[in-house]
Amino acid sequence: MSRPTFGYVTPENGPLFTDLYELRMMQAYVNQNHNPRATFSLFVRDLPPNRGYMVAAGLEQVLHYIDTLSFGDRALEYLTEQGFDDAFLERLSDFEFTGDVRALPEGMPAFANEPLLEVTAPIFQAQLFETALINQIGYQSLIATKASRMRDVIDREGDRQQLVDFGSRRAHGTDAGMKSARAAYVGGFDGTSNVAAGEAFDIPVFGTMAHSWVQSFDRERDSFRTFADEYGDESVFLIDTYDTVRGAKIASEIVDEADVDLRGVRLDSGDLAALSKEVDDVIPNVDQFISSGIDEYAIREFLKRGGIGSGFGPGTALVTSTDAPKVEGVYKLVAVERDEEMQPTMKLSTGKVTYPGAKTVRRTESNGQYVGDIIGLQKEQLPGTEQLVTVIEDGERVYEIPDLEAIRRTAREERRKLPEPNRRIEDPEPYDVQISDGLQRETDELKRTLESRLD
Repeated sequence: MSRPTFGYVTPENGPLFTDLYELRMMQAYVNQNHNPRATFSLFVRDLPPNRGYMVAAGLEQVLHYIDTLSFGDRALEYLTEQGFDDAFLERLSDFEFTGDVRALPEGMPAFANEPLLEVTAPIFQAQLFETALINQIGYQSLIATKASRMRDVIDREGDRQQLVDFGSRRAHGTDAGMKSARAAYVGGFDGTSNVAAGEAFDIPVFGTMAHSWVQSFDRERDSFRTFADEYGDESVFLIDTYDTVRGAKIASEIVDEADVDLRGVRLDSGDLAALSKEVDDVIPNVDQFISSGIDEYAIREFLKRGGIGSGFGPGTALVTSTDAPKVEGVYKLVAVERDEEMQPTMKLSTGKVTYPGAKTVRRTESNGQYVGDIIGLQKEQLPGTEQLVTVIEDGERVYEIPDLEAIRRTAREERRKLPEPNRRIEDPEPYDVQISDGLQRETDELKRTLESRLD
């Protein structure tokens, strides 16, 4: 069979976006008539370095994945070539999710060991989701958190400067470029330079000019004048191709000559804080947009040094979360049906012990600030507000994903409820997350039971 080799995930090959061992286990579930109901929990064991919280993101893509999952001819033919048998492929051909999903809504803060999502379904179904769910939620949550930290620095130390995603060209693939633009918007960015992301997610798009525009003219002056002729009052000049202060002076002269109300200038190199003040002396009352090596630490330094800027364009540091480039999400079996009852289960592996059973996460607050969370067994009666909501029940979607603006507002409001020490960009204080007495007892008792069976 001839197949495209572009490396894109499409509706035709999307069901194959999983690790081989998931499919091998699924075939064994079918052939060995072993398909108990099971609960899998998706969580992170530890937050990335210098992260006092994480912003949940990616649920919309997860629900779309589950809603549209279907093994068509292309996927089935490939699996045939890989040696999977007819009985298994027949089950895949009419795959349909019939279980339940509970999840933390997008924009909400999350912490270590708290479920971001739990799936309860026949294990044949639930097993398949591991790779895709970790991928969608893990990456977007990582980037939304990075974006939230930048917005938080501006909220505390700036003057409502804009944040625009400039990172698509440095993202690890086109899918990452799209998802990072969305996640950054959730985390508090104002828009993206990526036109496709703007169209797909209805995110505002921004753009100025590149150095190549300036270099394509004999004189910098001509490049500015021509751009002003084309865009008038919407013009933003990139003034650092040769000499930043000289470029500012030329921009000021062009404004007078062309009689345009320049929208702004962009600085992309050098000592940005110092240069921004020099540029302001030359061409005051014009917005300065700052790019090149921008992250939360650079923004903080720029503002503390009195830099003058109306906005920032983070790129590489955003889409790769350079200072903490991974969030290690896991998808672990926490309960399985035995004798027609759901029984808790757990791992005992060194350094990878898991808490058993389906969970509840309860959050308490006082005077508009969050105080702490309790992770407990799902059926426990605990103080605080339940954080997980049912999004799929008996295979049917029962949750309406809010629009992106609403998710963005949620992320902003929820971030502000976290105490400042938990939000610090360096050495944050750990947020108070407790394990309920019931969950701790269940864990201890099950651990003893499992250890007794090892001999």
